[in-house]
Amino acid sequence: MKLASLLLAAATVGPFTCANGHAATNPGPGGLPPDTRDLPPGLTELERHTIEVFERSSPSVVHINAFVTGRSNYLSRIVTEVPAGSGTGFMWDDQGHIVTNFHVIERAESATVTLSDQSSYAAELVGIYPDKDLAVLRIEAPAEKLQSLALGTSRNLRVGQSVLAIGNPFGLDQTLTTGVISALERKTPSVTGVTIDGVIQTDAAINPGNSGGPLLDSAGRVIGINTVIISNTRSYAGVGLAIPIDVVVRVVPDLISHGVYQRPTLGILPYTYRMRGKPYLLIDEIVEGGGAHQAGLRAGAFRDREGRIVGDFILEVDGTEVFDRVSLVETLEQYVIGDEVTLTILRGQETLRVPVMLKAPR
Repeated sequence: MKLASLLLAAATVGPFTCANGHAATNPGPGGLPPDTRDLPPGLTELERHTIEVFERSSPSVVHINAFVTGRSNYLSRIVTEVPAGSGTGFMWDDQGHIVTNFHVIERAESATVTLSDQSSYAAELVGIYPDKDLAVLRIEAPAEKLQSLALGTSRNLRVGQSVLAIGNPFGLDQTLTTGVISALERKTPSVTGVTIDGVIQTDAAINPGNSGGPLLDSAGRVIGINTVIISNTRSYAGVGLAIPIDVVVRVVPDLISHGVYQRPTLGILPYTYRMRGKPYLLIDEIVEGGGAHQAGLRAGAFRDREGRIVGDFILEVDGTEVFDRVSLVETLEQYVIGDEVTLTILRGQETLRVPVMLKAPR
């Protein structure tokens, strides 16, 4: 199934179909045997440390190639796999799960994952969350090749920290670039238009093909996933953005377990209604058994005999203004299933504050 279709379905997960993988000998970064040579003399302590982090981390970074089926011309009956893009990913665990950006495999009908020793394996789609530009693939490979990266945290990062990025820019696999954290708390839109908050800005060189690769701290822990370039030329211009690892850690376990992210919901279908030129979030429908239903909220996108809107307008969630689906999703991302939020509701001429329990989608 095409992943473009998955974006619309949002809950459909199916396998890729790819060529069988093949094993290689002499594993090592870039397809070379492990480097047992002595280090060159005169290296600084920083150089030695950077080399050590790269050599320890790079076997966990993979090259992803996405494909679609196509024909050489309109009359041809020969169907072939046509490249649909490439990017980077990294091993999440020892079960073969690979984390990458959704946009890396968005148009794919099949994909292959190439490891640092140049062995290549068919990729199975496990789950996607386009709102945060995240996807999880899985490969069947020998256990000794499945080496996960250590995870850090993004909640206490500081501007000026050293960072390392490993990826496959322009298809050049196992490429290391270094830099610092240039800024924190940036925002960037995902492919669905939902904003990704808390984004990390770095001056480590990031180019097309780096997407989905890890941004590491100086200890070799993943603190982000490289995802966006800000550049007029679509190449390195000193500004790269990475999804913070704390977002990834919140989403990926659900993708592995359920195929989709079980984000907390109010149990409503929202509708943006404009009054006097300003957008308001109207509850169009209420899901039976959801938090809004249990809290006694009212739905209805129509007028009564006196011309008044029947249905509750949600003005705020715990004091944060919401006015459409995107702003509601972005606000609820700060919570987990089971949390209680207070909604500020406009019901007719009355303003109410109603506690609602957040639940999983039904």
